[in-house]
Formats: sequence, C-alpha cells, structure tokens
Amino acid sequence: MAADSEPNSPERSPAPNSPEAASSERTSPPPRSVRAFGPGRVNLMGEHTDYNEGLALAFAIGRGVRVNGRTPGPGGAGERRVRARALDLEEEDEFAIEDLGEPGGATGGKGWRAFVRGTVAELGRAGLEVPGASLEITGDVPLGAGMSSSAALEVALGLALLALGGNEGRLEGMELARLCSRVENEWSGAQTGLLDQITSIYGERDGALRIDFRTLAVERVAMELDGWKLVTLDSGERRSNASSGYNDRRNECRRACELLGVSSLREASREQVEELPAPLAARARHVLSDNERVEGAVAALRERDMPALGKLLNASHESLRDDLEVCTPRVEETVAALLDAGAAGARLLGGGFGGSVLGLLAPGRRPPRGALEVAPCGGARVLEATEGEGFEPSSEV
Repeated sequence: MAADSEPNSPERSPAPNSPEAASSERTSPPPRSVRAFGPGRVNLMGEHTDYNEGLALAFAIGRGVRVNGRTPGPGGAGERRVRARALDLEEEDEFAIEDLGEPGGATGGKGWRAFVRGTVAELGRAGLEVPGASLEITGDVPLGAGMSSSAALEVALGLALLALGGNEGRLEGMELARLCSRVENEWSGAQTGLLDQITSIYGERDGALRIDFRTLAVERVAMELDGWKLVTLDSGERRSNASSGYNDRRNECRRACELLGVSSLREASREQVEELPAPLAARARHVLSDNERVEGAVAALRERDMPALGKLLNASHESLRDDLEVCTPRVEETVAALLDAGAAGARLLGGGFGGSVLGLLAPGRRPPRGALEVAPCGGARVLEATEGEGFEPSSEV
C-alpha cells in the first residue's frame, strides 16, 4: 500500500462497544477463526523524527507477531468477553468489552494487556463492532530491542479483531496506523509517532519506505544491496519507550518548538536551532540532521552506493549519542563490536536507551556472533480467515 495524502482519522463514538451499541435482537453469527501477522521493523535512518513531522527510511522485517483469534459463535458463553493468552510469556487476560474504561484507568491493564484492551476499546470508539473472542499471541521479534514489537502486536491485533467482527476493509491503512498509535500513546503511555505502525502496515518486499510525517506520503525505495548485508546485534539491554527517556526527548522537542514559535521542528532552520538553550539546541540539531541523512540514504540506495550508506549510519549514531543523548555504555560496546567485525557503518536502532544496533557489512565480512540478518519483507496481513468451527485455540499460531 502507498499513501499520498493524509486521510481523515476515524471518528470516535462516546462509549466503546457499549451494550446499547449491540442490538438485543441481533442473532449471533457463526464462529469465525482468524490468523493475522504484524511485522516488526528496522529503521534504516531517521530516529525521533516522526513526532517532529520529519522524514524516516524504514522497512518491515520477516519477524513479527501473530495473533490467532476465534469468536464463540451462536449460543457461545461470554460472547461479549475477550480472553487473551500471551503464549511466549505464559500469561493470560480476560475482560468484558463493555467494562473497558478510559486509557490509564483501572481497566486499562499493564504491559501487553494494555495493548489488547486498548485495541479493543479504540476499535469500538471508531464505531466498529468488536465481538467477544479468544486470542492467542506469539511472536519472534525481540521485545524491547528497537524493532517495534509493540507496533507489530497492535497491528496484528487490529487486523485480527477487524476480521473477527466482519469489518475487513473498513479501515484504510493510515487509519489503522493512527488507531494503533493511539493505543501506544494513550493505553501504553509511550508518546511515539507513526513510524512503527506505518512501516508495519505498508511494508514491501525488497523495498524500504521513505515516510514524510508532515504529509504522510509513503514512497517505496528499492533496496538492492549487491551482496552487502544489514544485520542487527542485540546489546542485551532492554528498554521500554514508556519508562525510558523517550518521552523526555519528545517533551524537549516540543519545548524547542514553543521557544521557536513553530508547530514542528520541520519548520525550523539550523540558524534558529543554534539559538536555543542547552540541551534543546542539541535535540533539535539531531532532528534536522537526521532528516538530511534520510535523503542521503535514499540517494545512496538509488545509486547503490553502500559505502556512502555506511558513513551515514555512523554519522547518525554520533548524533544519537552526542546530540540526542540516548545511547548507553552497552550500546556503545555493541556498536564497537560491529565496527571491529568490519561493518562499514553501525548505529543505534530505535528510540534509544538500550535495544539493538544496526550494522552494514560488505560481501565476505562475517558479523559478530549473535547478529541477525534483516531484509525488507511484506507488510501486515490476515494469513487465514474461516467461517465455522475452523481451527481451535491452543493450536500453533
């Protein structure tokens, strides 16, 4: 999918999935079974730029989150209840849809539960029927490693619940991205932008996405690496956008905009930025320079100039370390390990304060032990949808 303009956000109704919204005379539909997949993502260039209406260059990866869902069908007990199991964590959750309150309330849940409850509630606020369901969740994208496991979960949940409610196609891709972003912002508490959700939904095989967050235009950029490899290496340091310094950096960028009298840092000039007090000048400097590096990375891919791309990765990491100050000693050790292995460039991946490092290696170079090769894959999708008894919960997702 590709987006050329910003669509209208789905309208909210006052109460999510209230009992009044479901007609008492409506007969229960037959059970439905669905499998949905939301991929993680690798951000090649452009960190902390999405919430500043900047630019990013990212791609979806083959690792992600799968949701296996089933409705109870006619006469099924608890039709207005959701039962969810996080198989990898061996944890469960159960709630009545009509009992969901506001984000941050007693019914909002914590951790992965907040994503499930938030997705159900936000679909209801968008005026979409969400049936009772049994959900099983599993994934292979590392948690807290900067590859957007949370957006992969949100998107997979959204697609599964839309299909279970017979609402396939009711939300355009950008509308679903906005809905999932509200789940992240309001229910999980991480003030992220739209980068992760857009990349998970719009991902394309063999291509990265140049995303303009001012217009929400998405442009495919072919990735022909001519034998070069992109790899990620986990620092082993786990972080959460909601509890790390991520929200602090967003607040600092917001304050910089207030002092400059602009609506976003996209409107600021380098001369204006250098007049800001510390540390705001450094924060804004990173955003402007990473926007420029996105355009440089697009040009490098189109010209198949991998050494130039490697230099841009190194420059981005220096900015993340020195201007945005989101690196840690463990991250620096991981960058050094990739460079010592011969990487042409390496940089912190994701929002910072831990997670993984992205490296670019020339043909014949062997990555360090534990590194994972990453390549662009297709975006989020429903893998299977059936009417009737279908597959049973507890089967492999």
